[in-house]
Amino acid sequence: MAIVRMSRLKLAGLRSERERLLRELQKLGCVELESPATPEEAQEWLTMTARDEADDSRLRAAKTKLTAALATLDRYAPAKGGLFSRRPEISVDEFFSVEDVSSELMDADAILEAEASVKKAIDRHSRLINRIRALEPWTMLDVPLNRRKTACTRVILGTLPAGHSDERIKTRLDEAGVDYSYAEIASEEDTSYLRILVYKDDYEEAWRILRQEGLAEVDLPAFEGTVPEALAELRESAEKAEAAVRQAETDVAELAPAREKLRLAVDRVTRQTDAQEARTALMVTESAFYTEGWVPTESVPRLKKLLDGYNVSWEVEEVPFEESTEVPTKLKNNVLTRPLNMVTDMYSLPAYGTIDPNPLMAPFFVVFYGLMMADMAYGILMILAGIIILKAMHPRQGMKNLAGIAILCGITTFIFGAMTGGFFGDFIPQLAKLINPNTTLKALPSLFTPLNDTLMILVGSLALGVVQIVVGMIVSIVYKAKHGDFVDALFDEITWFVILAGIALAVLGVGNVRGIPVCLIIGCLMLVFGGTRKAKGFGKLTSLVGLIYNGVTGYFSDILSYARIMALMLAGSVIAMVFNTLGSVSGNVVVFVIISLIGNLLNLVLNLLGCYVHDLRLQCLEFFNRFYHEGGRVFRPLKADTQYVDIIDNKDI
Repeated sequence: MAIVRMSRLKLAGLRSERERLLRELQKLGCVELESPATPEEAQEWLTMTARDEADDSRLRAAKTKLTAALATLDRYAPAKGGLFSRRPEISVDEFFSVEDVSSELMDADAILEAEASVKKAIDRHSRLINRIRALEPWTMLDVPLNRRKTACTRVILGTLPAGHSDERIKTRLDEAGVDYSYAEIASEEDTSYLRILVYKDDYEEAWRILRQEGLAEVDLPAFEGTVPEALAELRESAEKAEAAVRQAETDVAELAPAREKLRLAVDRVTRQTDAQEARTALMVTESAFYTEGWVPTESVPRLKKLLDGYNVSWEVEEVPFEESTEVPTKLKNNVLTRPLNMVTDMYSLPAYGTIDPNPLMAPFFVVFYGLMMADMAYGILMILAGIIILKAMHPRQGMKNLAGIAILCGITTFIFGAMTGGFFGDFIPQLAKLINPNTTLKALPSLFTPLNDTLMILVGSLALGVVQIVVGMIVSIVYKAKHGDFVDALFDEITWFVILAGIALAVLGVGNVRGIPVCLIIGCLMLVFGGTRKAKGFGKLTSLVGLIYNGVTGYFSDILSYARIMALMLAGSVIAMVFNTLGSVSGNVVVFVIISLIGNLLNLVLNLLGCYVHDLRLQCLEFFNRFYHEGGRVFRPLKADTQYVDIIDNKDI
């Protein structure tokens, strides 16, 4: 339950063994490689880094193609199993034994070609449907589509918006001396479809008038025969195109058995890509390579066992916690505190050599959360949800931590729910009253209730806040003392302990000498000296005033923040009771159960997020600022990071 000690690795070996060694380091999964720091004057080092850009492009292209093929299969043949399907397992040796994915790339090509056929068929079908829709309003057209002009006449086809005046158009054509035949072929809500037949010599003048009236020309396809004949031909073609689309989609779906191979290939190509990235950390010559990196000190024996099989020269040097510059951070927690990594990751990793907050935060986080929720039924549902996620979904680390938090907080929620007598609020007493109006069950047994003991709960919440703040201050004192900053600890934290103890003793009349509160005076003197020791001149006064003001108001506001524990407990309890009361108004047991369960489900969902956010705020703002040193860099070892398969039997080499 601490920050793992890290060792600096320096490694040199034969270039001929580079690829095999990188693969084995990736199997080992505990070494982070980085490019060695090169002095500016040693320009020859800069020419030693080798990177195969062509190989990079090949791997990226392969991963893109495989991923696209999987996405295609997911569209046309979704995988069965869903959220709770188990990922396939593969041994580490089998996973690393295959480098070539050419067969899978051929399958991906076949899938993408089949998808291209689907798109082509869909495009043809869409074009045919559009042509049908364009022709349908012209069904009553009395002119063959391929005969819209003769030696002496021309046919004008167009549309006019609703509200146009046929009489005005005809009057203008008559006044212009145009000889014409005017017919409305069809009419829709906002459009009229017109056919105007004119002599060839009047065509230009007729078009000039019609454009001024808003006529939009329609260019129909030049089919043989009439519109009904063209529509019949197009509809037959559309049916064939639709059948071709279905067949093309079936062809894609029939390639679904390749899904598992493609997924495994994606993970293998990802591993190769990661290994290729790691090569950039190697300085190479024609015959040798050199690199540096980081390895957890506890993993050095495993690394030694691996490197003993290679012609390499290497050394590791453990980095003291006092020398924390650029050292990556890795946390080591047990099964109870590991889920709280989720909280730490949302804030910031602690710097190397500082304090891992998870063991200190875990008991406060789960207790505060349980107090805020405080309902036996909610706790049971949270525990069940966490167990289902772990057992059925087989989650990766992030979701696994979430499930762990749900279980831990569910336990405390159940415990405090039992103390307050809450089971979906007052669900059981309300149900008992509906079944038997003369029941004597008014409430479940409880030690205290949010409605009747609000003040006691508020005082308890503030007391818990005082405890957490005091713990944070004690941790800060210990940390500063270990790192040689006892003077800062004395005047930043111990002084306030002396002042608070002096106030308590003065109130109780204990430790006073001739009525003078000695302990309080000592604390005040320590505050004056400590608050002004780094200031000069008039700055001593302003520094002291600022210290007193910020100290008093800071501690007061921080402690007052813990009142949110009482507020959320009270809010959740009242909302549950409101829904239960709404259900009981019906006087029907079934209706009551439905309304109560729906309302309590909404209350649970809201409280799950609300309690998490407020609990997180208490840890990050009120607790962490006492001792936490953020800014840690994540330890990113070279390893096989898979998406679709689980690697098993990853034993020590």
